[in-house]
Amino acid sequence: MSSNATPRVAPSGATEFRDVATAHAPFPFGRLALWLIVAIVVVDFSWIVAKNENFGWPVVAQYFFDPIVLSGLYVSLGLTVVAMILGVALGLVIAIMRMSNDRLASGFASLFIWFFRGTPLLVQLIFWYNMSTLFPQLSIAIPFGPTLASWDTNSVITPMTAAIVGLALNEAAYMAEIIRGGLLSVERGQAETAEAFGMTKGRALRRIIIPQAMRSIVPPTGNQLISMIKATSLVSVIAMADLLYSVQSIYNRTFEIIPMLMVAVIWYLLITSVLNVGQSYIEAYYGRSDRRNAGVAKTAATTEEASH
Repeated sequence: MSSNATPRVAPSGATEFRDVATAHAPFPFGRLALWLIVAIVVVDFSWIVAKNENFGWPVVAQYFFDPIVLSGLYVSLGLTVVAMILGVALGLVIAIMRMSNDRLASGFASLFIWFFRGTPLLVQLIFWYNMSTLFPQLSIAIPFGPTLASWDTNSVITPMTAAIVGLALNEAAYMAEIIRGGLLSVERGQAETAEAFGMTKGRALRRIIIPQAMRSIVPPTGNQLISMIKATSLVSVIAMADLLYSVQSIYNRTFEIIPMLMVAVIWYLLITSVLNVGQSYIEAYYGRSDRRNAGVAKTAATTEEASH
């Protein structure tokens, strides 16, 4: 008895049998050529930009760490942090009101979102900055009664106040919808189970619903944070000394417009790049359960196929 296996021969006129164990993917010549073309274009463009004297790279290097520029950078970062904290906190309240069965609460939340998402952020900032035109005095008074306290509007609504209020309220409108979408992504049975165990709606929201909704809320919140960094450049129109306003104040003296704008562009790119990396890690952290479930499902399917 011979130990050599007889090779399988295809019948005459039939399709030739092929051993899939020796099959291999064809070499991706097209993809390689595309990568080479893109690389050549990128290198060529980078060389043109680097050698173009009109960009004023020596001026960019001179002012990149200038105290005025760094001061504006700190203002932009501070505005981003404060506006995001206030926006997320207020957005959570608006989202809960939007989902409420109370028509007054849901109606107010819908009106808030409609107004602040429907008007440009730049217009809102200018409006807050010029609040004294409409209301020269800000007062606390009893309706149709005496005034308890009063302040001059210009002393209250400074460029900093107008920037924080404008950015925070605009961000709250967007965060309300993001948070509402995250809360709706949690199965309704979770809340019903919590209520069956005697939890109040508020406690169930804090302990059960919000932690599970974070997986859907955090990634778009990261996008909003990156957008907020760039949106702070709009406060330059209300004389707020942010990063863009700082470089403008320099090129108004030196007339080096393009180099100073490149300083701002590079700083914005550096900050958003760091935030992008952080967002990737956060998304990976909150996506662990999906990958774990996918791995379990794949293992179960493999085991089932092997058993058959």
